[in-house]
Amino acid sequence: MEYTVQKLGALAGISTRTLRYYDEFGLLRPARINSSGYRIYGQAEVDLLQQILFYRELGLTLEAIKEIVTSPSFDSAQALREHHEKLLQRRNQLDELIANVEQTLAQSEGRMTMSNEEKFAGFKQKLIDDNEQKYGQEVREKYGGEAVEKSNRKLSNMTEEQYTALQQLEADMFESLEQAMEEGDSASELAQKAADLHRQWLSFYWDTYTKEAHAGVAQMYVDDERFTAYYDKVRPGMAKFLRDAVHVYTGTGQE
Repeated sequence: MEYTVQKLGALAGISTRTLRYYDEFGLLRPARINSSGYRIYGQAEVDLLQQILFYRELGLTLEAIKEIVTSPSFDSAQALREHHEKLLQRRNQLDELIANVEQTLAQSEGRMTMSNEEKFAGFKQKLIDDNEQKYGQEVREKYGGEAVEKSNRKLSNMTEEQYTALQQLEADMFESLEQAMEEGDSASELAQKAADLHRQWLSFYWDTYTKEAHAGVAQMYVDDERFTAYYDKVRPGMAKFLRDAVHVYTGTGQE
């Protein structure tokens, strides 16, 4: 079975412009160009497009997807198994949130009572699952599975007050970082305030804090594009600025 750009776009539910861009980007080349100059896609390209769309759904950038699918070690069957696992995790997140909403509705209608801890259980589990899905493998490789599990248990057992404080700390950190970036000095008082807020935020997850680990995490924000994107979506260059501020704060002098 072969498809033109129009037919493949209709099959996959994406625009022909997107397919042309994937070709220009080197992500999805057509199998051939016919005598009329039209792109023609075969079964291999259809299968690859499915993988690309799976990865897009999971939030990966096109650059990251291209690196994965063009790798000599890329295994499409293994990739499908990983997609399946991640989709099951997402379904579990949604089930947890749906149950949480249903319980809240039942409470508001007087059909049941719901503790404050129960109200936030779904959100905390979603935060754990999101972090595991996005960063779990890299963090486990760097710090070990036991450390990650301890961090997850600590988050899961947070009280409502602790969870609220965690969210506020992150908001305050982003605000301080934005203000410090206006000054442009990672060693400024505002930048060091942001680095200290980041330390406090990490301490919600970690059993013990060390300057070396703090600096290592900040470096990872720059080295891993997914972490970079999380900070740079607030303001471009924020991940690097935070890294520099943390290195001043910890006195590590890392580059």
